[in-house]
Amino acid sequence: MPESNELERHCKAYVVERMQTDNAHDLAHIERVVKQAKRLAQKEGAESTLVIAAAWLHDVINYPKDHPKRSQASFDSASLVEPFLKHLGFDYSQVSAIQHAIITHSFSAQVTPRTLEAQVVQDADRLDALGAIGIARCMMVGGQLSRLLYELEDPFCSEREPNDSEFTLDHFYQKLLRLEATFQTQAGRAEAARRTQFMLEYLEQLRFEIS
Repeated sequence: MPESNELERHCKAYVVERMQTDNAHDLAHIERVVKQAKRLAQKEGAESTLVIAAAWLHDVINYPKDHPKRSQASFDSASLVEPFLKHLGFDYSQVSAIQHAIITHSFSAQVTPRTLEAQVVQDADRLDALGAIGIARCMMVGGQLSRLLYELEDPFCSEREPNDSEFTLDHFYQKLLRLEATFQTQAGRAEAARRTQFMLEYLEQLRFEIS
């Protein structure tokens, strides 16, 4: 098993060569998730080597939001990276732990993390859907999928169910503002609360501007 710096170098090269990207799931997203995962691992006492490997490799396969295999992406990523992890010198239990963290990071997969390392990776990935970067990524995806920004009669879903397949702003109410309740670690929950508050303040400013 390589040292931390060498591990990151190998993982980054692997990701750059193989990763299937979209506007919101690119190398910059991976690097942000890795940084957050390292911070959370340190605060929570997780095994950093396993966390780093899973964070780097979690989105090697990433299907678009409207792809029929969207919920399968993390499983496919975990399967793809197994030979690579073995080549790096991880043993069977370590490979399984990394694969579990990769699988459970995904909101679409709906698999509960059962290890601290998987909880850390899931929290790190979900933090990137919140705050200023979360707003930016949400808007990028909405534009990529040609969704309208908001529904004219009820932009903030006050009297209707959100429908983010049509309106970008609805994604805040359908998913993003609900993420805070799903965080697994104490450090993750604290940061999620800060970022969610920022998003609520953004929505209030937007409400003022379009009302």
